[in-house]
Parts: sequence; C-alpha cells; structure tokens
Amino acid sequence: MQTITIHGRRTLHGSIRPAAAKNSTLPLLAATLLCDGPCRLQDVPRLADVDTSLALLDAVGARVRCCGADLCTRPADRLCGDIPEHLAGAMRSSVFYLAPLLCRVGYVRLPLPGGCRLGPRPVDIHLAGLAAMGAEVELEGIAVTLRRTGPLHGVDFTLRLPSVGATMTLLMAACCAAGQTVLRGAAQEPEIGDMIAFLSACGADIQGAGTPVLTVQGGRPLGGAFHRPLPDRIAAATYAAALACAGGQIEIAGCDPASYDSFLRFLAGTGVQVSRVGDCVRLARDPAAPLRGGAHLRADAWPAFATDTAPLAAAVLLTAAGESEIYDSLFANRFACAAGFAAMGAACTVRGRQLTLPGGAVLHGTDVTAPDLRGGAALLAAALAADGETRLRDPGHIPRGYENLPAALRGLGAEIS
Repeated sequence: MQTITIHGRRTLHGSIRPAAAKNSTLPLLAATLLCDGPCRLQDVPRLADVDTSLALLDAVGARVRCCGADLCTRPADRLCGDIPEHLAGAMRSSVFYLAPLLCRVGYVRLPLPGGCRLGPRPVDIHLAGLAAMGAEVELEGIAVTLRRTGPLHGVDFTLRLPSVGATMTLLMAACCAAGQTVLRGAAQEPEIGDMIAFLSACGADIQGAGTPVLTVQGGRPLGGAFHRPLPDRIAAATYAAALACAGGQIEIAGCDPASYDSFLRFLAGTGVQVSRVGDCVRLARDPAAPLRGGAHLRADAWPAFATDTAPLAAAVLLTAAGESEIYDSLFANRFACAAGFAAMGAACTVRGRQLTLPGGAVLHGTDVTAPDLRGGAALLAAALAADGETRLRDPGHIPRGYENLPAALRGLGAEIS
C-alpha cells in the first residue's frame, strides 16, 4: 500500500497539461481488436489500468507493444475469447472486450468486472443490446458468456439510460454487424466522440456524433489508424480543485475548457477566478479569502455535472462558507470519501446518494485511506487545505487513473512525498 504524505497550506503556481484521458484510452485499446490493420495510440499515459489492459490484450492473443510513449497494435493471428478472472476483476473496463472478442472470435467469457466500489454498475444494457444483435447470452455465477452462430445483425435499440460503457460496447458491435444499427438514448460524453473519431478513422460509417441518436452502417472493413486520445477532462478538473483548495494561480493547458465546463462554472460560483483562453484555463484564488458555499449540485449524464468530479467538488466545499449539497444520480456509493473528510475535521453526512456539507470546516492533517479512485484524489485535494501533515494511504486506486498525481501537484508547488 502506497502512503502519500501531504503538508497543507502551500499555494500552487505554474502550468500543467493533462495526459490522455483514461476513460478514452481504455476502451480504445479494446477497440483495436476490431481492426485488420496496425493501430497506434499516441501519448498514452502509464496508468495501472493501462498496464492491466495490456496484460489482458496479451492474454487473449493480441499483439501490442510500447513505442516510446505510444502503444502500437497489430492484427493477431488468433485470438482467444476467455478473459482471465484476475484481469477482469482488476478493472471495470474489462467489459469493453465483450463486443470485440464476440465479433472476432465468435464467443467471449467475461468474469464480472472489478474496479472502484461505487455501488451496482450492471452490464445489463451491454448484454441486452448485444442480444438484440443476435448474441446468445449465458449467465453462469460470476461470469457471462456470449456466443454467436453467425454475424451479428443491425438493430434499432434504445438504451434504458445513457450509459457511456454500453454506448461504446454497442458502437463497436454495430461496426461489425450486418446492416444498419440505430442506437437511441446514447451517451454524449466527449469520450463517446473520441471513440467515434477512432472508429471512423479506421473506416467505420457512424453518423450522429454529439447527439443521443447514433446510426452505424455496419459490416465495413476496419483498417488501422493513428489516433491521439483526447485530454483527460477529469484530471483537468482535479488540478482545478487542487488550486481551489490550496490557493495560488495556475494554468491548465491543452484540454478544451468546454469538456469540463460544469466544473469550471461551479468553481467560479465559489469565488475562484476562472478565465479561458483557447484550450487553456487560468485559475486564481487568494487563500485568505473564504470560498462561497451554498452549492446544490446534481451529478448526472453529460452535459450535467460529471459524476467523477462530484468528490472533487466536495473537497472544495469543505471549508466554504455556507451549507452545500451534492447528489449523485449515477452511483450509489460515490461519497465513500466522506469518512476521510470527517477524519480531517469536516462534519459532512451521507444519506443515500446525497452528501451534505455544512461548510466552514477547519481541516487538520490526519491519517486517511483512499476508498476509490476519485475519492482518493478528493482526499488529496482536501489535504492541501489542511493544517499540518496528512498521510493518505492508497491501496492502488489513484494510480489507476492518474499518471503520478503526487508528482504533478509537486510540480505546481505542493509539498507531497
């Protein structure tokens, strides 16, 4: 278990550029299995979940290697549809291998995927869509097996909710299915647009990017492509939250401000100075001036407030003047980090999906444990505002989604070891 030691009350200064988005890179790696030609994903961050993805690709017979900071894949001579249980259990993103392996091998067996414990995250939409395309679905205890006796076929399918993961799964399947597929109620997050851009570069015919209705003309051959995954908007929001907690002045470069607009508008409402110039955001805050609370946030699907930024917003609001509330519509256990906030001196309470923050907390350093990826990042941000030393024990969550977050913040002036 890694222990991150943070000495609070140090202001941040400088410029930082987010790496490629974890939430784009992981499904894109799975999508390369669909391609008949070589692919190159450029400037891929070294994350624990990327390493797990590479191990999974190797286990099913894919040919992938590191080319400097890029990842290069070539079509495999033969693939296996059995995903090892230890790799499936290590990350939720193993679900993205359902469609590619079903299409390329004819069957896939996936033990129930792991990842952060954010409450129930069923794969029923993935399975229902694939079944509608002709897949045979068999549930067997801790695993699901999908088979096809012929090519998948196009379908007009409505997602019961705009799941990012299910939208990506069904997009990949639709590219290989015979005929036209229409996906209604599809997710519209930027990462969906990135998947569409990659598949289109490989030869797919997909219409409707940026809308809830996607139309795919399937059965077209997919070659390879060079593709740079979009910058990580959640990492950008994390750096912005760190600035709001610590004070100072920083620039976040290379990440479209529109991709995390809801978080920037939230920060501006608390009193953080936010200015946008092209793909850069400049943020400033006087640590002597208290932040404004009284926020009522609801995390939901795009373009609403992003669920991954809800714990970060909570960290910012701990010391703000006035009571705030955050409700997460998507995940039942999003605020497991509240126990760590309480240990640092914040009298916050969780009731179901809602976190209530009285505000005005005087935070002090203590020992806390990261309960999940974004909750761990939120505790790290909160520690920047605390008096004294905070020791954040992390059983491996934070490196799953951030390429050395302590070093990134240390480069801005935080005292972290």
